[in-house]
Amino acid sequence: MTEPLLRVAGVSRAFGGVYAVRDVSLDVAPGELRGVIGPNGAGKSTLFNLIGGQLAAQSGTIAYAGGRVDRLPAHRRARLGIAIVFQGARIFRGMTALENVMVGAHATTRGGFASAVLRLPAHRRAEREIRHQAREALDRVGLADWADRSAEALPLGQQRALQVARALCGRPRLLLLDEPAAGLRAAERDALAQLIEELKAGGLTMIKIEHDVAFVTRLADRVTVLDLGRVIAEGTPAEIRAHPAVIAAYLGSSAEEVTP
Repeated sequence: MTEPLLRVAGVSRAFGGVYAVRDVSLDVAPGELRGVIGPNGAGKSTLFNLIGGQLAAQSGTIAYAGGRVDRLPAHRRARLGIAIVFQGARIFRGMTALENVMVGAHATTRGGFASAVLRLPAHRRAEREIRHQAREALDRVGLADWADRSAEALPLGQQRALQVARALCGRPRLLLLDEPAAGLRAAERDALAQLIEELKAGGLTMIKIEHDVAFVTRLADRVTVLDLGRVIAEGTPAEIRAHPAVIAAYLGSSAEEVTP
């Protein structure tokens, strides 16, 4: 069997004595798209922040590409290839779409302050490479024509795609998507779904938090369900739609609510 790209084993994190995530375990295979669902307060965003390094686990381990990363800070995990697209369209105002995306590559480079100030040849080469990576990322999400235009002028759906491009600019192996479809209109959601499917076809491993069950089951290979910080179910989308604990805890009293 293929070794998982990500292995979360018995991870817990509490705030003020209340567990947001408790003894959570999951394995994500290379190239897999894993959905993570659950009601508000289930611990989904906390789990993402534990994987990405924005929070430290109080117990358990997190391994990525065969090595433990749970003791590494977020920027070290980013350099190893873990990227997060946070909920909400966050853009840098006053910058072009290309400049916004270039930030994603700068977060994973090792160029020093002195090199940048002195404009040393190594820094100039790195800047050219970053600009090239950013244009590639914009093209990958369908925003190549927006490269030199203001990012603020993009509609919300395209701002969300811009966020994905920024994450892709760092050339990650694992992409974490925190409710990427939140607030989007139907056409924008369809465009985002198509983009995610294309990234999956390209072999990118992804984990996606989502409240919309139809959206996540349309795309995911497997789904993990959290409730009150614990994993209550895991399986294929079809298995999750029919799981009694999922229906009771998150989706209401009728299995029809789970059907896309």
